[in-house]
Parts: sequence; structure tokens; C-alpha cells
Amino acid sequence: MRKEFNITGSCNPQWHYMVDLSKRMDTVEKLIERGKYFTINRARQYGKTTMLNMVWRSLSDRYLVIPLSFEGLGDETFASTAAFVASFRRQMARQLVSLRQDNVLTGIWQDRDASTIEDLSSVVTDFCKACPKPVVLTIDEVDKSSDNQLFMNFLGMLRNKYLERDREGMSHTFHSVILAGVYDIKNLKLKLRPDVERKYNSPWNIAADFNVDMTFHPEEIAQMLDDYEVDAHTGMDIKTISEEIYKYTTGYPFLVSCICKIIDERMDAEWTPNHVQQAVKTIAKGENITLIDDLSKNIENNTELSDFLYSIVINGQEYSYSMVDPIVRLANMFSYIRENLRGKTMIHNLIFEEVLFVYFGNKTMREQGDRISPFVTSYIHNGKLNMEHVVTRFRDLMREEYRESTAPFLEKEGRLLFLTFLKPIINGIGFYYVEPQTRDNRRMDLVVTYDRQEFVIELKIWRGDKYEEHGRNQLSDYLAIRGMDKGYLVTYDLSKNKQDTEPQWIEWNNKQIFEVIV
Repeated sequence: MRKEFNITGSCNPQWHYMVDLSKRMDTVEKLIERGKYFTINRARQYGKTTMLNMVWRSLSDRYLVIPLSFEGLGDETFASTAAFVASFRRQMARQLVSLRQDNVLTGIWQDRDASTIEDLSSVVTDFCKACPKPVVLTIDEVDKSSDNQLFMNFLGMLRNKYLERDREGMSHTFHSVILAGVYDIKNLKLKLRPDVERKYNSPWNIAADFNVDMTFHPEEIAQMLDDYEVDAHTGMDIKTISEEIYKYTTGYPFLVSCICKIIDERMDAEWTPNHVQQAVKTIAKGENITLIDDLSKNIENNTELSDFLYSIVINGQEYSYSMVDPIVRLANMFSYIRENLRGKTMIHNLIFEEVLFVYFGNKTMREQGDRISPFVTSYIHNGKLNMEHVVTRFRDLMREEYRESTAPFLEKEGRLLFLTFLKPIINGIGFYYVEPQTRDNRRMDLVVTYDRQEFVIELKIWRGDKYEEHGRNQLSDYLAIRGMDKGYLVTYDLSKNKQDTEPQWIEWNNKQIFEVIV
């Protein structure tokens, strides 16, 4: 049976097309060899469970690797210390049976009378001393219980035994403990809902830093597609496709695999840049995509996070990429942002950016009603998008519907209004994204594709004649980089001094620029 691209649960190289994880495993193995306790805290569907299973598959010959998960533990588990200890003992015994360990080791967990954390500590000591190999404990989905005091007590027990290793010896406790989850166990006060009081300080300050890049880079995506091509024989241009996938995902593991799966199974394995884009659009719709569903829920549940992402996506605001700021840390923990070349925040990938555009755009449409809907007119002729007509009609709409709008409203909302206006015109065929290197408070370049057409539109705020010329230079330079001859400049005139200027084509630095002043 041919392997497949996997987007549910852990990946197995025998069943699934995967990137090569050997370099990442080398780092993990060194941490385990040194007896480190650490946490793999990454965003949802980022490969955490796959990494834990790789530890079990790769190191079980040298260590007794015991994989546990706190997924699905009910409230009854944390009703009392005795209930928690009993639940942990059952999980340990069940895993030892599954791993076909001898009855002596299994019996330590099944037969010992233990109902307190102190009792549990003694059981751990006896078990590790009896085990012929160093014991590595992995616990997945650990943050599902991280706001419970009993869990804090459990971590405290592990911490105390870790600190006692110098006196008692390595064999009296787990050689290495690996916890995996979204939230950083070392910072338990960092929770999604800011209105919920958190009382606990984490005892997990013994944990070593886990500095492993788990994103998929273009060459790694290409390696995975090489493996696929051996079986599928599609004739794709692997380098082009891998770079195109990376362009939209920035290597987010789930998004990479999801694009590949959609093309392979739902698009008759047509591996072209256009099909990559269509797969991206499918993901961005969020239908049965839990990652996208989580994004919308998280910004609905946290106004501060929503405002923060809005200011980056729509207003072009840049913040220092510093984990000192709790909201930056929160957005980074979910991998909604990443660091740009200037040390500032930016949205992690173009798919998330598209989702956020749609979310904020739909919200604006609900608030504004029909005021920003496109005129009933033809923007598409013979399958071609008339961008000159689009930006001109948008200018007419803004004049007609927002004649009395104040300058602060336009500066805050103008860009989003244009994107909201554009979305239904190109919906289903076209795609747009903001060029990251040109996003700031004064300007941002919007790249719009429609079928095989491509357009560059610069959206900027009027700051005077000097800035207008500077904007033309920037746009013409960007057009030159992309090998294009035409571009579109939409300027919001907050002073309303230039709003009577009619749309026009001008030649600037050997480029044709269509200027519209709103």
C-alpha cells in the first residue's frame, strides 16, 4: 500500500510521507543522554506527538521509554490526590504491559499501596532501581492539566527527585522526562483567557531549553516530495513546488502536509503553483480544519490578542519581537507571529494572514452593512480581472458612502475596507497577500493573483508631495524586483485636499503606475 500525507495524529515513516527528522532527533538524543528534563512546547499540530513517538522508536534499545498522555483525563482524576496517584499508576502499568515488560516491573505499579504524592515518589524510586535500563518518561498533552494544583504537586515531586540525583544517584528516578504541550509549563500564568486568575507558580524551572526548529524548510519539503514522486511519478517541478508551499506556510508542519494531501487526493495530483494556491484557499476557508477553527476561537476569546493581530495585519504596526511582552509571547506560543529580519513581529504565514483578513473583513462587513459591497458591475471580462476598474470603483464607493467620515476612521479602516471590497470580486479564483517587507504604518504592497494574472497594489496614507514621490519610487522599485511593468497606487488623503484628483496612469522610473486618491 502506498504511503500518504498525514494531517491527523502522529506521523510514522512507514505509513506517511515525512520530512527527515534525524537532525532534530540528534538534538533530542543529546538532551536525553545528559539526563535533561525538558518541555516541547509548540503550537497545535506542529509535530510534538510525532517527535515523542520518534523518541520511542529510536531510543528504546538503550532506554525504557514510557509514553503517557494526559489527553482525555477527566475531572475525576483530579478530584483528590489518591485519585490522581491511582490514575498515574494505572497508566504506567498499562504502558508497561503494552511494552511487554516483565511482571516484576509492572507489579511495582500495580501492587504497591500508594495514595499520596510521597507514596508515588517512593514507587518511582523502587521502579527505577529495579529497571535494567535508564527510564525516559514522556507525557503528551501535558498542558491539559497544567492549571490543576495536583499536577503542580506532581511536577514538584519530579523536580525534587531531579535535584536529589547528585546525592541519591541517577537510578533512583527517571533519567529524563519530556513534557509536550502548547503552553510552556515554566510559565503557567500565561493562559489564553486573561480574566481567569492563575494562582500557581511552576516548579518546572529545572527544565532545559528546547531550542529545536521544528518548521519544514524548502529543502526538507523537497525531500518529502522526492519520496512521494518515487511512488506517484507526477513529473512535478519539485524545487518550484516546495518553494511555493513554503511561501504560503513558512514551514508550519500541518499546513505543509495539508497542502500536499489536498493536491494529492482532491486535485488529481496536479502539482502546479496554481494548484498549491487553490489548496491554500481551501485551507483558509477553515472547513473541517481544526487549526483554523482554533485561530478564530482564540481571537474571539481574547480581545487583547485580537487587537494585537489586527494592528499587525491591517494597520501594518510592528512590535519588538520580545517575550517580555505577554501578548507577544502568547501570539508566538500559538505560532501566529514570527520574527522578521528587523527583529519585529510579523504574521507567521500567508495562510494565517488570509484567515485574519477574512475574519476582520467579515466583521467589518457586518458592522458596515451594504456600504462597502462592490457595485453591481463587471470586473471580470473574458476571464481577466480589470484592476483599473476595481480601484476606480472602490474610490467612487468611498466618496459616495464615506463622504462624512473623519480622518482617524480612514487611517484605521481604509486598508481593511479595500481588502473587504476586493475579496468578493476575486473570491473562488483569486488570492491576495501582503508583501512582508513593505508593511509599515505608511504603506503596504498588496500582491493580488487572479488565475494567471498578477497585480501589485500599494496602499498608503497621504503625507505630502514628498512622500507621494517616495511612494512612487518604492512601488516602481518593487515592480522591478518582481519583473513587472504596471502597478497600482491607492492613496488615502486624510486632509481631503487631493480627493478631487482623477485616477490616472503615469510613467515613473520606466514603470506604468495607475494612481487613485481616495
